[in-house]
Amino acid sequence: MNEIPDTDVARVGVYVCHCGGNISDVVDTAAVADAAAKNPMVAIARHYAFMCSDPGQQMIIDDIKETGVNRVVVAACSPFLHDLTFRSALQRAGLNPYLYENVNLREQVSWVHKGDKAAATEKAIRLTNAGIQRVFRQDPLESIRVDAEPQVVVIGGGIAGLRSALSCASNGLKVTVVEVSDSLGGRLTELGKVYPSGDDAADLIRQMTDAVRADDRITVLLSSEVAAIDGYVGNFTVRVQAVGTKPGGLTLQKTVRAGAIIFATGFDHYKPHDGEMGYGNQNVVTLPEFNALLAGAEGKTLTRNGREIRSVAVVHCIGSRQVEGVHEPGPDGKVNEYCSRVCCTSALDAINRALDRFPNLRVYDLYKDIRTYGRGHEDIYERTSKRGALFFRFADDDQPSFKPNGNGAVLTVKDVLTWNEEVEIQADLVVLATGMVPRNIDSLVEMLKLPRGTDRFLQEVHPKLRPVELANNGVFIAGTCQGPMDITESCSAAEAAAVKAAILLSKPTIDLDPFVARVDFAKCTGCNDCLGECEYKGALETFEENGRPLVRVNPALCSGCGACVAVCEPRAISIAGWSLDQFDAMIDAFVADTTEVTAV
Repeated sequence: MNEIPDTDVARVGVYVCHCGGNISDVVDTAAVADAAAKNPMVAIARHYAFMCSDPGQQMIIDDIKETGVNRVVVAACSPFLHDLTFRSALQRAGLNPYLYENVNLREQVSWVHKGDKAAATEKAIRLTNAGIQRVFRQDPLESIRVDAEPQVVVIGGGIAGLRSALSCASNGLKVTVVEVSDSLGGRLTELGKVYPSGDDAADLIRQMTDAVRADDRITVLLSSEVAAIDGYVGNFTVRVQAVGTKPGGLTLQKTVRAGAIIFATGFDHYKPHDGEMGYGNQNVVTLPEFNALLAGAEGKTLTRNGREIRSVAVVHCIGSRQVEGVHEPGPDGKVNEYCSRVCCTSALDAINRALDRFPNLRVYDLYKDIRTYGRGHEDIYERTSKRGALFFRFADDDQPSFKPNGNGAVLTVKDVLTWNEEVEIQADLVVLATGMVPRNIDSLVEMLKLPRGTDRFLQEVHPKLRPVELANNGVFIAGTCQGPMDITESCSAAEAAAVKAAILLSKPTIDLDPFVARVDFAKCTGCNDCLGECEYKGALETFEENGRPLVRVNPALCSGCGACVAVCEPRAISIAGWSLDQFDAMIDAFVADTTEVTAV
């Protein structure tokens, strides 16, 4: 049993949300509130339709001011949605915002136990009681405050990087753009016209680069790469060197202090392995290679290597939507299960541009699904169909086969549209619509321990709630380093990342959540087991006090992951707001008899 603070000092208010029926249709919210009210730690317990609404928040504020509630439990939906909402309500009532606990009754109870309402209600009571135990033992916490350097480093000078830089500068921030190549523009430089507008890609690049170079708040470093990143949100130190500099070689080009970093490192085109759908044969090209062929074509006939091309077969989903056991895995042993999204429209746009130049060209399109999801993209699909391109649909597990045939190739496909009729297609040129793959930024990922998804792209915190933020404070993502996007989507993500950076750096200091490790020096033995477990450089450091070895925490670098807590035998380390005593009390609450709710 844990020692209980004086209930006259800690007065818990419990508020159970119906969530408009999302919770109350499954969980008996009144019963949960009644059970909580029996707990001697609880001063008041209520249930309400929408706790996140203005009246719901006002209910909490009034109870704090009028009844002396000084700790709050809200049993509602995911903390990702409304943690800040309820903390703000506590602040408005004059209460420390961290004397609050969220209990997730929607995602963890009502949405997963719809078939057993009684059991769902009992689970809700146990979870709520555990939340009471935790917040009852919660000390007031203060935000960690760090200075903010009003400068942003943008890694990557493609369309997303340039858009981010311009947006940051327009918000008054200094920006340094680090680009590994000798020019700006990224993958956009490979294109002629862009869909669906038909604008010239070179003009778009020129407009963007002219604007960047005209802004004296933006510094561009070409043929440069990031050599090291140190520091933390608000105070990063980014060391930049010339491309190709060997360790211990030339001196660094520049050291930049920045409050935030935006990754806009882009993507690479998938490169088929030898023999994949005929790749390596002289009559097989990838879509980027076909685009280059069209851009350099002259005259009234399409030619390649001195040979006239009268027919083209385009095969979709090369390097995307791969099926394990059907497709050959990559070097990491995995197949690319994701959809690259933009390939369908890109391929159809290329077909239309080819037919604009060479109207007698015969075109065959072999696909799994056509995904022309963007505004105006379906028009491109319809136009391609009306111009005589023939479409053949194949199944995921039954890929077309390739066979060279003199100056061309024969593709054999079982067409799903005609009930798996086997069709042989003679084509002078086969175009493989290759997808997007993550660019190799392993060194950058290792510097900051950046999170990646199963698709190996950088992974945001939450696709809806925090779509351009990484788990690393002060680090944002823009464009295709996050996943396949078209130009419009990349620019939108870049604007969002820039706005997030501008908000973060809008004040001289940044307030961070206080949920970081802290050390009880009276218990610390200086064994350093925690240092070996910590993955965050500089978060833990050793020092001596009166000849005694100890460990201390740099709160700005600590992520609060708790890995150090798990290996600390004397229990000298805990996470602020998540002490081991709190965990013990919560576990006791989980297994307690719900018919007799008492202070555990």
